[in-house]
Amino acid sequence: MTFADTHCHLYLPDFEQDLTDVIQRAAKHGVQKIFLPAIDNESHKSLLALADKFGKDAGKEVTIYAMMGLHPCSVKENYKEELAIVEQYFDASKHLVAVGEIGLDYYWDTTFKPQQQEVFDYQIALSVRKNLPIAIHSRSSTADCIEQVSHYKGSAKGIFHCFSGTEEEAKQIIDLGFYLGIGGVVTYKNTNLREIIKAVGLQNVVLETDAPYLSPVPHRGKRNEPAYVSLVADAIATTLQMSIEEVAAITSKNADTVFSIA
Repeated sequence: MTFADTHCHLYLPDFEQDLTDVIQRAAKHGVQKIFLPAIDNESHKSLLALADKFGKDAGKEVTIYAMMGLHPCSVKENYKEELAIVEQYFDASKHLVAVGEIGLDYYWDTTFKPQQQEVFDYQIALSVRKNLPIAIHSRSSTADCIEQVSHYKGSAKGIFHCFSGTEEEAKQIIDLGFYLGIGGVVTYKNTNLREIIKAVGLQNVVLETDAPYLSPVPHRGKRNEPAYVSLVADAIATTLQMSIEEVAAITSKNADTVFSIA
């Protein structure tokens, strides 16, 4: 039984003191693949260094893959310079597997809302040019994210990371050929995710942790880590009355498909 954690910020300072132990625990719990979404230029180098150390040719128990992009919360006055840096990394590397983490965030601050929308569209277009998937951040903005992505229907592909929308929005996302990223929130008492998963099934679902954030029960409120993706799978298995092995197999295959991993 193996898992893919399709969204994990393992390069952040939260893991500096025990990164080796965290990766070993991930391997022990069957996590074979971890995908790192980018934030902005302050952390690009540490992200890429980690992905290089644990890349597919490194022969490690866990393989780590890198994305590149500009997070919507990092869209500020200098967003054009940040986008230029993103482009430079794509020009220099053949090992980036997605454009992400990109999208819209209306929860924390809407000062740069028009710029967020501009940057999101720019990076969707970039993904189409590069024939790569996108990892979408859609906090308090799912409808707008769906609207922008719909303009690229048939060309854009990827994951709505940490999906938090309605059942209707989930169906719209799947109709666009995208996947739902499901993480620790599915274990929370007050969530509609379990009902949504019952309605749409696992055909377009991938697992994630978003570590160090959004830890599943019983670790809620503490630092999240890739090993806990098994708790997400267990909650989904219980919801769908399936074995955790089936959930692992289906979602891992979906991750390989969306990221074009052989």
